[in-house]
Amino acid sequence: MADAYDDRDGKIWMDGQLVDWRDANVHILSHAMHYASSVFEGERCYEGKIFKSVEHSERLLKSGKLLDMEIPYTVAEIEKAKYDVLAANGWTDAYVRVVAWRGAGQDMGVASNRNPVRMAVAAWEWGAYYGDAKMKGAKLDIAKWKRPSPETIPTAAKAAGLYMICTMSKHAAEAKGCSDALFMDYRGYVAEATGANIFFVKDGEVHTPDPDAILNGITRQTVIAMLEAKGIKVHVRRIMPEELADFEQCWLTGTAAEVTPVGQIGDYTFEVGDLTREIAQDYEKLVRS
Repeated sequence: MADAYDDRDGKIWMDGQLVDWRDANVHILSHAMHYASSVFEGERCYEGKIFKSVEHSERLLKSGKLLDMEIPYTVAEIEKAKYDVLAANGWTDAYVRVVAWRGAGQDMGVASNRNPVRMAVAAWEWGAYYGDAKMKGAKLDIAKWKRPSPETIPTAAKAAGLYMICTMSKHAAEAKGCSDALFMDYRGYVAEATGANIFFVKDGEVHTPDPDAILNGITRQTVIAMLEAKGIKVHVRRIMPEELADFEQCWLTGTAAEVTPVGQIGDYTFEVGDLTREIAQDYEKLVRS
């Protein structure tokens, strides 16, 4: 059994310095604990290089601004912190988590302008997010919750609070023997999984939801560019749930998920076809190039 995440050897970067893993703690009255004032990034390091690292750092700062939370570090400083953590722990292949949050300070109500914005970088060795789904295809439940309107939340931010329904939906999915759940958005269109974007194949062409109410994932954008470079038509559009019956193949994309085939969503089944395998293999090559 793996060690608990708060009880490991190693180093974590916090607020400008490396600290012992077990000492990387925050006060119980940190604003983020009570009001979800936290943003984060998940990244993967392959053979000593973090894939799309600068894009992730830039998005972290953008997420902070969207939450009215100015993160007190530059992209260059965030980049250095990430690689310092990898070096301190002796890892060349790892998952990297950068998180920024409103800490404890003079405010303990909804407003927190007098509280410091803090940042930490941790990393750990992490295998395939969906286990053996890379070969046989993941099985997805359909979530009862819906992705909210951009009028109600900052959908372009990778913010901790937006994952509340993701945790609930993934727990419900796992209870049914599934590995993830598919969300519809507030209008009823196909949206995304709990931590990954989704793609479908029909008649040699690819269809993926318009990210107008969901996070436009960095891996999503990478895969679209890969498909277009191959001359494959990509339709970025609104997809109705009943269209799931017509698609032949399906896969998920995300930093943790990488490119993971989907074999089933609810009562709909998909083949782990040639294009799905090809994109998964091409992505594996790209991140190590």
